[in-house]
Amino acid sequence: MPYVKVWIHLVWSTKKRRPLLTDEIRYRVFEHIRRNAQAKGIFIDHINEYREHVHCLTSLGTNQKISEIVKLLKGESSHWINAERLTAEKFQWQHEYFAVGVSESIVDKVRAYIRRQEEHHAQQRFEDEFDAMITKFGFTRRADDDE
Repeated sequence: MPYVKVWIHLVWSTKKRRPLLTDEIRYRVFEHIRRNAQAKGIFIDHINEYREHVHCLTSLGTNQKISEIVKLLKGESSHWINAERLTAEKFQWQHEYFAVGVSESIVDKVRAYIRRQEEHHAQQRFEDEFDAMITKFGFTRRADDDE
C-alpha cells in the first residue's frame, strides 16, 4: 500500500465574488461540503468560508487530481445550495480557483489561517488577499479568470 500525503490549500469564490455566504448559511454550507467530500473519499482537514469565498486544506489520495476534487466540491455544493434555496438568487461558484502545495512544516499555520478567516478579513478584503496569493506564488492571471 502506498503512503501519500500531499497537502493542498484550495481557495475558491462565489460568482463575481458576491457576498452570498452569509452568517445564516455559511456554516451549513461548509458542513455540507465536508460531508459530501467524506462520502466521495476526499479528505478535508480544515475548511472555512467568509462571505464570498472558501478556504480548504486537503490532502490528495493516490488517484485524485486537484481539478477533479475542486469540480466535485464546487459542483455538488452549488447544486445543494440551490436545491435548498439558501440564497435568494441562483448560486454559482466562480470558475477560477487557487491551489498551492503546502509543506508539512507549515500545515499548522495554514490550519490556523483558515480558522481565522473572519478576523483576517476584518483587516484585508478578499480581492486583495487573492491578488496577493496569485503574485506571491508567481501565477499569471488571464483575462477570463473572473468569469
